[in-house]
Formats: sequence, structure tokens, C-alpha cells
Amino acid sequence: MERTKILILGAAGRDFHNFNVVFRDDPRWEVVAFTAAQIPNIEGRRYPAELAGPLYPEGIPILAEREGAALLEREAIGQVIFAYSDVAYEEVMHRASAALAAGADFRLLGPRATMLRSSKPVVSVCAVRTGCGKSPVARRVAALLREAGLRPAIVRHPMPYGDLATQAVQRFATLDDLRAADCTIEEREEYEPHLARGDVVYAGVDYGRVLRLAESEADVILWDGGNNDLPFVEPDLEIVLLDPHRAGHERAYFPGEANLLRADVLVLTKLDTAEPGRVEAVRAAARAANPRALVIESAMPVTVDAPARLRGARVLVIEDGPTLTHGGMTYGAGVLAALREGAREFVDPRPFAVGSLARLYLDHPHLGAVLPAMGYGAAQLLELEQTIHRTDCDVVVIATPVDLRRLITIPQPVCRVTYEFRELGRPTLREALAGLIERARTHA
Repeated sequence: MERTKILILGAAGRDFHNFNVVFRDDPRWEVVAFTAAQIPNIEGRRYPAELAGPLYPEGIPILAEREGAALLEREAIGQVIFAYSDVAYEEVMHRASAALAAGADFRLLGPRATMLRSSKPVVSVCAVRTGCGKSPVARRVAALLREAGLRPAIVRHPMPYGDLATQAVQRFATLDDLRAADCTIEEREEYEPHLARGDVVYAGVDYGRVLRLAESEADVILWDGGNNDLPFVEPDLEIVLLDPHRAGHERAYFPGEANLLRADVLVLTKLDTAEPGRVEAVRAAARAANPRALVIESAMPVTVDAPARLRGARVLVIEDGPTLTHGGMTYGAGVLAALREGAREFVDPRPFAVGSLARLYLDHPHLGAVLPAMGYGAAQLLELEQTIHRTDCDVVVIATPVDLRRLITIPQPVCRVTYEFRELGRPTLREALAGLIERARTHA
């Protein structure tokens, strides 16, 4: 039987999952390559043979996305699978047009084909864009599950940036586990706050195995989503966040709109810092797109550990990296806190950026006087440290979920900015979770 050749466009997450559950063991398909986008330094590797299965004894190459066009014609690719998230509709269709021009089909795999079934109740926390505030909401959901006497397993959207075979199934219960796995800043930002609260985080590459491990140790599966991807595990309750700072994006990005339409619960976040007109626009969009969903309104109040340092200061603000890059934001909690506390000037780090961080500003021209906390590996972490050292400022504002001072040296005085989730009135997450908690207690 002649096999149809497949090219999977991805970003070291959804692409691997789609391959594992749809293509890996099916002899009708031949996955020729993965291509890599959004995340730096993930191309040039191979999806290893031990994960790819017996149909791929040499593994599968992972190429830069720019190499995909030549591959389409050279390999007579029959189907192109789009498998990453937080992408504007126009960009998705550019890739579709390139595939069609080369004669290939262009496919988006849906939930029925890709979601795993769990033996335990599942609640998912996803969003319409990167940086809506999923992490604080996921932590609040986990706390409510614990208060109900249940053991949640935090199954985190993948971030496999190292050795893929080693990262097939990962379990993190302590900070020592993170150090042993040589986790990046991006991984630590997502995992550490859960670990600090006593929860266990599961992640990896092969989510069939990841899910089985999590099920063996928990009463409820909490899918903590990444980017604005769809869950990998079929949820019993889907919670989806909308950010009024980016009103209108909820209907313009893939697969954020699919999340919006699927949601059982819509959480409008950051209402304490967004303009009233944008808040009302997102309210209206939620009602129009998904009138059956329960709508929760919330704030994410910002806390500053040393506000006096910011008054009249020249500050370098470091914000969450993915929120600024493919999330498209030009500011985050750090900028809002510095403005509130009377900072005199935002020092522009672009003239001082080195290595991949200097290239990052070229690739993301919307970024201004703010430094994304990028740390995809030791080399980029060193570049981040060097950029901070070179920047002439009075205070460094760290507004990332992980305190960077534990990973790099920062000679300037530091001000730490944190934020948490808080409901505004009713309904609340506790009320939204009541049915799932009852089912989980019965199941347990």
C-alpha cells in the first residue's frame, strides 16, 4: 500500500501529540518531517525512534519552518497538518495557501480525533490568547479541588525543549525535580507555583503515558493549557479565559475561537486594569459567541514587594516571554505596577540586548521598552543575564511567575511583581466546579 506523505507544522507540543495519537501506528501515513515555529532552538533535532514507533526506525527530522516549502514539492507531500496555536487567522491561511499551491491538502485535526479519554473527571483551563491569566486560574481551581478533599493532578501542556526521549513522561513534585530535569525559565514559570502549593505537575511528550501516570495518583485531572491550544484530554468541564486588554482577539486567532465556542465556563480576566470600553466589548463577544456558557468576571490584582523603589525611578521591566512574543502584548503586570507606583522612565533594553534576544526584537517589532524573560536553555539564560547587566537602570522589575534571581545574577536593585486571580461577585469558580466535584467524590 502506498503511504500518503505528511508534513506536520508545529512548535514542539501539539505536533508531537497529533502524531502520537493519529499517525504513529497507522501504516496509511508517512510523516516525513515536523517543522518548528514560535519557540527558538527546537529545530535541528529528531523525534526519536523510541517515541516514533516501529514505522519510523530512524525517527523523524524536525526542521525549521522555512525549510517546509522546498520539502512540499521535493517529497510530494500529500497532506500538511497545522499543529500549533495562538496564530492569527491570516497567518494560518498563508500556510494553507502554500500547501495548496504545492498540491497538498491542508488539515486541522479536531478534538474528536486528538483528545484522550480519561478514567477520572477532567477540568481544563484554556484561553483565547497566550497571556490571559491561565496559570492563576488553574492554581485557584487546584486549590478548590483540594479544599473539597480531592487530589488534583496538574497535567500541563507540553514544553519539551530538551531531550525528547528523556522527556517522554515527566513528574514534578519538588524544586529538586525541576533542577534535575534542567527545566527552562518557561517551564519553571508554569510548574513552580503549583509545586509551591503542594500540587504535582505532569508533562512530557507522550500524553497517553503521561495521563495514565496522573490517573494513578489523583482523583481529578486538571489540564493546565498552554498558548491558546485545545486540551489534549477530553474535559468534563471546559474553562476558557478572555482578556479585555486584547478585545476582539477572541474571534481572530486559532484555535482561540474554538475554545470560546466550546467553553462551559468563560472567565473574563483583568477587569481591574482594562479600559471599560474593552471590557464591555469582551462581555458582548462572550454573550454572542457562547450564550450557554457560565460567565465569571474577575480581577488580577498586582502586588509589589518594594513599591518605594519604583517612585521616580528609571526601571527595566521584565515580563513573561511568551505573553509578549507570540501572545502579542506590549506590556504586562510589570509595566502596570511601575506606572501605578510612579516610575519616572522605562529604560529601553533593545540597545543592550545580546545574541538571540537582539534577534527577538527584530522578529517581534511590536515590542518596545520591555524585556521578555526568555530562557529556552542555558545559552539564552546567559544572554538574558548579560542584557540585564548591560542595561543602565535604577531598578529591575521582575514580573515573571518565577523569581529570576534564583536562576541568574542581577546586580541592580530588584522589585518583584506578582498577581493572583480574584472573582468579582458571582458566579464563582467554586460554583462552576460544584458538579464536577460531586462526580469526582462519587468516582473516588
